[in-house]
Amino acid sequence: MLKLKNINTFYGNIQALKGVTIEIAQGEIVTLIGANGAGKSTTLMSICGVVPPRTGEIWFKGSPIQGMSPDKIVTLGINQVPEGRRIFPNMSVLENLEMGTFLRRDKEGIKKDLEYVLDLFPILAQRRNQAGGTLSGGEQQMLAISRALMGRPRLLLLDEPSLGLAPLIIKQIFEIIKKINEESGTTIFLVEQNANQALKLAHRGYVMENGRITLSDTAETLLSNEDVKKAYLGI
Repeated sequence: MLKLKNINTFYGNIQALKGVTIEIAQGEIVTLIGANGAGKSTTLMSICGVVPPRTGEIWFKGSPIQGMSPDKIVTLGINQVPEGRRIFPNMSVLENLEMGTFLRRDKEGIKKDLEYVLDLFPILAQRRNQAGGTLSGGEQQMLAISRALMGRPRLLLLDEPSLGLAPLIIKQIFEIIKKINEESGTTIFLVEQNANQALKLAHRGYVMENGRITLSDTAETLLSNEDVKKAYLGI
């Protein structure tokens, strides 16, 4: 579904990604783990066209997308849940969810998807008229994921969904991510510092260090890799 080939991305003269190659098949959950500042978020920004790569190729469903504007990339079915959630704090929960449908015109489909996300996250149904900025961190993360799902994505990009959340909420969020993948078949690319949780959830994983991919394997194999254990799992 998605292929990054030898991606090199820069911020001015500073190279953030160095020859990054990643492949994601349809229906997979693939995770990218690494330390803070390794280039994980930049990888997502490169896919979305927010920080376009200087060289390399990005293919989505067999067509090149590098050089396309972010709004055009969204129309292809790539939706991102950004780090820090980025909800609209002064809008209600319902209005935030409606913002996720701005490219859609199928009213019945939108209604069905709204029911689906409110069923996934019942707390949002209870808070539907509440301002997004008054929600807890965990509730805001649920809202950010739900807003992305309202766009009916083919590929869902998740940037640090566990950041700043309590362990119980993290467990709940990851269970929902798995449920979304299993029930709807949505392909998920998960960027996470919480390597243990991410690798337990994912089918495959990549390890990034200083802008380079240093390891890739099945998630199960990476969980048992001694270097990964020492560097990222605290074992």
